[in-house]
Amino acid sequence: MDTETTTTKPEHQKSITVHHSGGSDSVYGIGLIGAWIYFFRRATTKQERIQAFFKGFAWPAFLVLWLFEFLEKK
Repeated sequence: MDTETTTTKPEHQKSITVHHSGGSDSVYGIGLIGAWIYFFRRATTKQERIQAFFKGFAWPAFLVLWLFEFLEKK
């Protein structure tokens, strides 16, 4: 006699997603705050302060660009 085994799955079963974040987020955050302090100290006008805010976000891209240019020369 053949028996059929079936497993039942709840209709409303939720899947669990786990995201693991590396430590680079905190390093970028500390660097961002440091860049803001650096640029805001040198800003004297309102326009320079606005530029300092955006420069703080963009500094990693320029840092990597300058590093690659430096390494290319060697």
